[in-house]
Amino acid sequence: MNKLNARMRRVMTAPFAVWMAIFVVVPIALVLYYAFTDANGSFTASNITSIWEYRGTYLISIELALTATVICLLLAYPLAYSISKMKARRQQTMVLLVMLPMWMNFLIRTYAWMTILEDTGLINTLVKFLLSLVGYEFEGFSMINTNGAIILGMVYNFLPYMILPIYTVLTKIDKNVIEAARDLGANGFQIFTKVLLPQSIPGIISGITMVFVPAVSTFVISKLLGGGMTYLIGDIIENYFLGNTGEVNYNVGAALSLVLMVLILISMGIMNHFDEDDETNGGRVI
Repeated sequence: MNKLNARMRRVMTAPFAVWMAIFVVVPIALVLYYAFTDANGSFTASNITSIWEYRGTYLISIELALTATVICLLLAYPLAYSISKMKARRQQTMVLLVMLPMWMNFLIRTYAWMTILEDTGLINTLVKFLLSLVGYEFEGFSMINTNGAIILGMVYNFLPYMILPIYTVLTKIDKNVIEAARDLGANGFQIFTKVLLPQSIPGIISGITMVFVPAVSTFVISKLLGGGMTYLIGDIIENYFLGNTGEVNYNVGAALSLVLMVLILISMGIMNHFDEDDETNGGRVI
């Protein structure tokens, strides 16, 4: 019977193993191959050593991604907490509204922000009209093609990935623990810092990972909202693979992708380490 169950498990997991091999193992193997070979297929480490030239691009990519992640966290936590305090039916409605923008194509959402932020966009047009009513001439804000526009695009597109895991964790917190904290004399700040925050750490860590990883590797947002004024590492990789600014060079592009992959894995490992510590120690009431 045990042998039959083991055979059934192998049969059931075979499609997943094939899927992983085709769409995970093979692509990573190709990246490794191109990263350590030249155009003739000979082994070389020059692709990896040349990455030092792009250290500034890596730093600006990490800086903008971290900024967007922090903003997402500051916006998502109170929103997720407010949703978790609502009645069940209203919670479902609010979660649906949070997820609704994700049903729309990523490019369409980003193009929409272009029409809002550009010099003749919705914001500048509205402000100019309102100021013209009082006789004041206004040239308009310069919002598009800036780092601020890139961060805004990241926050808008990735905010739901921060809200949902935090909301999921907050809904699972036993309300009796909060009531017990109040009975023991804890004020609102103490309840937040010693009850809610420690127990919501797993959701925060998941949200940070889910926002930072796509933000640090994005290239569409920086291209459309940054106007090519700020190059992120995703833009450089795209250029090498598609040859947008010169000849195609899979080898350097793969090396850049490999380093980015390592950085992402390191950040995920750090986040998982904090998650394990939280699960070990648990939350404190007072």
